[in-house]
Amino acid sequence: MGLRRFLRLALPAFLSAAFLTGVSAPAQADAPVSSFTSTVSGDPADVYYPTAISERTPVALMLQGAQVGRAHYSAYARAVAAYGFIVVVPDHKRLLFFDNDYYPEQKQAADAVTWMKAEDDRTGSPLKSKVKTTRMVLLGHSFGGAAGLSIVGETCTIPFCTGLTYTMPTQVKGASFFGANNKSPLTGTFATIDLQVPTQLVQGVQDGVALPADAESTYNKMIFDPKQIVRVSGTNHYGIANAQNPAGADPEAGPQSFTQARSIEIAARWSAKFLLAAMGDEAAEDYVWNTGDAADPDVTVTGDN
Repeated sequence: MGLRRFLRLALPAFLSAAFLTGVSAPAQADAPVSSFTSTVSGDPADVYYPTAISERTPVALMLQGAQVGRAHYSAYARAVAAYGFIVVVPDHKRLLFFDNDYYPEQKQAADAVTWMKAEDDRTGSPLKSKVKTTRMVLLGHSFGGAAGLSIVGETCTIPFCTGLTYTMPTQVKGASFFGANNKSPLTGTFATIDLQVPTQLVQGVQDGVALPADAESTYNKMIFDPKQIVRVSGTNHYGIANAQNPAGADPEAGPQSFTQARSIEIAARWSAKFLLAAMGDEAAEDYVWNTGDAADPDVTVTGDN
């Protein structure tokens, strides 16, 4: 393990333990959440944060699915924010293969780092002096999750990156992606992902767009740990959206068994707790690696910690 990778994986947990005294516990799942609109590198964005925010809080950047507007993730973003995150959901529109629509790309991670530092300093911001500018985590759905996999694998991958190399911002400490895989649309193969931070896949068992088998193949190509895959029964590709089949996006072949509220709660809980664990939260770590699978009848979990 290289020094850079060691610092990314080991140092956050060490610092969390070393400075635990005097730090309040993360917000609860039912904590009130507030929101406001902002702009991230020119992209309109919705920002969700615990209403009673009183300390420096990490940012979670949400990378949207292809052709899915940010408003469709409001319930999921609020659910994750309630666990103690500032969730930022930009609308990132760009031209891709002659189509000008919502398509995330890898540079958004660096853009979000710039935004969170500026927002922490901005007079009048509800987040002034409340952003933990040294820590950011990634969320992603479908195309956005695939872009996120290239971020955490620190690989410049077309169509998510336009260059020869890519360097992940050091502020990124963990990632959780829903309905995502790295299957090549051209060759049908799965590239090896050299994880730089703890990474989780959350996969709906009834997903007819990003197939469960492709998530399993992607998980098997993720080298180094911690890594985890959470399989959610009764959930399809749009299980974290406010409603099924958002206008303009690729439709699902069939309905999911769970209500949207149920699938959103499950996905948000597992994502939030995994990301808290990645930053050294001991209770969250116990849940995602030891007790959560047995306590939750709606999931089956495989992981390497």
